[in-house]
Order: sequence, then structure tokens, then C-alpha cells
Amino acid sequence: MRKTFAVLAAAVVSILLLDASHAQTSAETAKPKFDPELARTVGADDYGMRKYVLVILKTGPNKLPAGPERDDMFKGHFANINRLAKEGKLALAGPFDGADGWRGLFVLAVADIEEARKLVATDPVIIKGEMIAEYHRYYGSAALMLVNDAHDRVAKKGF
Repeated sequence: MRKTFAVLAAAVVSILLLDASHAQTSAETAKPKFDPELARTVGADDYGMRKYVLVILKTGPNKLPAGPERDDMFKGHFANINRLAKEGKLALAGPFDGADGWRGLFVLAVADIEEARKLVATDPVIIKGEMIAEYHRYYGSAALMLVNDAHDRVAKKGF
């Protein structure tokens, strides 16, 4: 009985060691393939990262009432978003649920807050006081720069 147990235990240990060895080999061969041209295009550093400025848009002091002026302001807001994306300055944008006055975000592909402030100042929701902006430095994946192109390929409608 002890001999059977010892043989069985040795077999289990061997299987576990082989499985661990295979997992390590698989992980080593599954490394992503570096694309230097893509890295350059998206502004990646050696870690595949880059500097951004995260902008949190919050409810401002001047809520415009429903009507043509408000509609025009938001048309301008979306036009500004599209312009910044086409210029390569906006990596990501989107709305929040409005809880606690949080309305939306921008991830701007700029290295410093002053440049981000200048870009955000061109947005009609900021100009009209519908929203205010809060700025934070953010270091994230340079692959965020690919979101706009991918979005264009999955969206049936535009803003």
C-alpha cells in the first residue's frame, strides 16, 4: 500500500512539475511582439506608456435651460470633441452618470496641464459655464491613442 501511494505521489508531483514547466514556457513564448513604428506613432515610451492629462467635467454654475441655445452649445461640445480627436489631442472622452455633479471626462494626449487648459477652454460647455473642468496628470497606456480609430470602425452613427 505504501509503495502504491509513493508511486502515485511521485506521478502527481511529476505531472505538476511538467505542467508548471509548460506554463512557464508558454508564458515566455506569449510575449507581445513589439512594433516600433506603432510605438512611435502613439508616442509610447519604452514601457508602452505615455503622459496624458485626465480632465473631469463637473456641473458648472450656469445651467442653460432646455432650448435652442442649449442644443447649440452641446452641438458645439461634440464638434469640439471630434476636432480634438482628429488633431490627435483627445485620446478618449465620454459622459458619466451625473452623480455628485460628475458629467464626463476627457483624456487629453498632452504632457502638461497648461496645454490641457487651453484645449478645454475652447469647449462651449466650459465657455458657457455649463461645466467646469478639473485636471490631473495621468500616465497610461499609449494604446489609448488607438481608441478613436477603433471607435470609428464600431460606431454606426456619429455625434
